[in-house]
Amino acid sequence: MKSEEIKRRVRELATEYNDNKYFQDDPVSIPAHFTSMLKAGEATLQDVEIAAVLAAHLAWGRREMIVRDCRRMMDEMAWKPFDYVMRGKYRNDPASLHRTIRWSEFAEICSNLRTLYSERDTLEGLTPEEFRTKVYGRKADKKAANKKIWMLHRWMVRDDGKVDLGLWKSISPATLIIPLDVHVHRNALEMKITKRKSADIVTAAEITEYLSEVFPGDPCLGDFALFAWSASGKK
Repeated sequence: MKSEEIKRRVRELATEYNDNKYFQDDPVSIPAHFTSMLKAGEATLQDVEIAAVLAAHLAWGRREMIVRDCRRMMDEMAWKPFDYVMRGKYRNDPASLHRTIRWSEFAEICSNLRTLYSERDTLEGLTPEEFRTKVYGRKADKKAANKKIWMLHRWMVRDDGKVDLGLWKSISPATLIIPLDVHVHRNALEMKITKRKSADIVTAAEITEYLSEVFPGDPCLGDFALFAWSASGKK
């Protein structure tokens, strides 16, 4: 496929798949549930943020299993994530929550969130590195693609009224970086958007730069095309 044909196909796929009907059984459905409640006055921004942080953390593997375990996690929180976090009593044991993620890891993130919300009303002002270290409790790593952090940002920043939630208004969609997971990386290699084999921040930035040419000011719209490339049969 020639370069211009790939760009045309990327635009077509992004238009087609940026549609909520493809994301009913996707981790974004968890913070989306609280966004609907927020609009009805039945939840808080903090509920949405916490749901997004935790759903993004579990977002690896088969989507139906991710959503199943996200719902199990929300059941533990009685579907009141901000109240649960601020109470300070968390399920904290070595049993599996999702794949290799244990309830003890969930408890650590909740504790980190409690500390942050004791100091601030929203997570919006945190840098990606602060999300990595202060929310998820990971060591700083300048090479890391930080897929879940950029996925969380895509959900919270993009605001076209379709799949993403658009609640963080101070961040421009133009500054987002593509959430680089295994499928996105593989599809980007197939499409010759990148030749880099390392799934690091340099590769993520290179793919994002390409998508910025296709979608000026909104590169992560291209995430829907990269998500759909394999499923589309690459027609």
